[in-house]
Amino acid sequence: MSILKTKSLKKYYGVEENLVKAIDDTNIDIQEGEFVAIVGKSGSGKSTLLHMIGGLDRPTDGNVFIDGNDIFSLKDEQLAIFRRRKIGFIFQYYNLIPSLNVWENIVLPIGLDGKDVDKNFVNDIIKSLGLDEKKEVLPNTLSGGQQQRVAIARALVTRPSIILADEPTGNLDSKTSDEVMSLLKSMIKKYNQTLVMITHDETIAQMADRVIYIEDGKVIKGGVIND
Repeated sequence: MSILKTKSLKKYYGVEENLVKAIDDTNIDIQEGEFVAIVGKSGSGKSTLLHMIGGLDRPTDGNVFIDGNDIFSLKDEQLAIFRRRKIGFIFQYYNLIPSLNVWENIVLPIGLDGKDVDKNFVNDIIKSLGLDEKKEVLPNTLSGGQQQRVAIARALVTRPSIILADEPTGNLDSKTSDEVMSLLKSMIKKYNQTLVMITHDETIAQMADRVIYIEDGKVIKGGVIND
């Protein structure tokens, strides 16, 4: 079953001779439970594509469907709520709030939604990520790898339809990067999640179930299964 689908997705900047086609008529189809890596060089359009898939940036034309919902048919406020409930984000620079401790950072999306925290579920995630002893500490006391684990926990905690990861190991050394990727992959499997990750690192991409290659705003391989 498709959890994410794009239809003729386009993102253009400028006009006439200054026209830049950051994403050009892109179609991808991602199945529930898949771990998909999107690979491309700097400037290939992969970050732009991820931002549109995540509803962070509206396209010039085309559609993004998540869980059957045409997300850009929603008004800004509705889209913000949809994003918070249905999409988990993991960023390269963690995006943790320095004044909140690890537990507070992890449960923040639930609080923003005015929902009760399922403490058993949150504690299970924290334990699985090896953060049991770190719940009360502030992010600046953690290593980069530990901060990224907190970000992974925060992405999982709302039980989203899909998790989007933007170069999640881009700020880590190779050893920590391998550890974080192994943990991320095991967590996705444990909690039956779908993961779409962008990276420029072919080695990391090969850990995915499928790799989508993007170049000059176009998907050149892997956009759909068996492509």
